Parts: sequence; structure tokens; C-alpha cells
Amino acid sequence: MVPRSVVGPVPPLGGQTIDPSVHRRPHITNELRINDRIRVPEVRLVGSAGEQIGIVSIGDAIRRAEDEDLDLVEVAPTARPPVCKIMDYGKFRYESAQKAREARRNQTLTVIKEMKLRPKIDPHDYATKKGHVVRFLKAGDKVKITIMFRGREQSRPELGYRLLEKLAGEVAELGVVEAAPKQDGRNMTMVIAPHKTPQRTPAPHAVPDAPVAAEPAPAAPSA
Repeated sequence: MVPRSVVGPVPPLGGQTIDPSVHRRPHITNELRINDRIRVPEVRLVGSAGEQIGIVSIGDAIRRAEDEDLDLVEVAPTARPPVCKIMDYGKFRYESAQKAREARRNQTLTVIKEMKLRPKIDPHDYATKKGHVVRFLKAGDKVKITIMFRGREQSRPELGYRLLEKLAGEVAELGVVEAAPKQDGRNMTMVIAPHKTPQRTPAPHAVPDAPVAAEPAPAAPSA
């Protein structure tokens, strides 16, 4: 057994020499380099207020950050020279995490549901299937409608077109056709997407109230 303290190429059993540095995986990290971890002779420095200071030595940049009781953060390591900014790194990381969390919270996941129908579907089954489509659209999901043709039904694609157009028209208040009907082998498909904003049904026109007749003025007392 080779001791861990041995440095240099390790000969395997076959006698071939292998340099461990060749097979060592580089360490990949998303952390920004800060302060004395920045190992370059000079940087392009941005001040804590966003002002462009210019190209300075790394020692001068770190001293400027220390004078303000802040950190020197390498924000553009691939630039030549790298761009560094004076900032509160702890506050920067906290705000970045908050923004990422808020972005994930506001992210909407698009879900595509699928509903399969036959060209000669029974009216009761059609009503049931349409109810599912309505429920999916109200939940904000897209719906892929698939008409399945069998046997001789493939020679009458107009049956599928009419059925899809009928369904799209009956759910038009909830969704819009995003992908028009398309024949794909034995199937015909159409995608309905929910409206981005809820469609409000316009309120019926109000009937104006009948004018109220003015009451006659009381007659003056006779002399």
C-alpha cells in the first residue's frame, strides 16, 4: 500500500507511470473571489458607490476596501484585467439569495394536460371530456386535444376538424387555440392555452330608472 505522504507519479501494478495531476478534476465553484483570494497583480476597480476608479494594483484595491470597512469582490474574473468592486459581500450574498428565492416563487410552471377523444364520441362522453378541459384551463394549464382515428375513420379527417372546432368554440371564454388542428398519422391534435388574464363577462346594460315625477307645489292659501 502506497503511503499518502508519497508525492509524485504512482506506478500501478502494470508498471505504467500515471501522473495524478492529469486525472485530478478541477474544483468548480460559483463563489466569487474576495479580498486576499484575488491573486492577480492589478484590477479594474469600481468604488462602493459605483464610480469607476480605474486600473490599480491589487494591494491598493484591498487597502481601499479596508479603509471603508468593506470587501473587495471580483465581479468579472474573465475581464483583462479582472473587474473588482468594493462592497459589503455579506449583504450582497443575502440580497442575491432573496432575489433568487423571489424569482423561483414568481416562476410559473406550464403544465400540458392531454385529453383524448374519438371522432364519433358519445354526447355524454363529450360533455364529460369537455368538463375536464374546462377544469384544466381554469387551473391555468394548457390542454392538448387528441382525436384518435381507427380503421376507416382515417379517411374522414373532417370529423376530427369539426369536433376540435366545436370544442374550441365552446371553451373560447377560458382559452385560445395555440396550435391549430394538425394531422399526425392516426391522430389529430390541437393545443388550447388558457387566457393570460381572466376573461370577464361584461355586465348587462343597466336599465335606467324611470324618471320620478316632480310633486306639485302646494297651492297658495286663498285670501
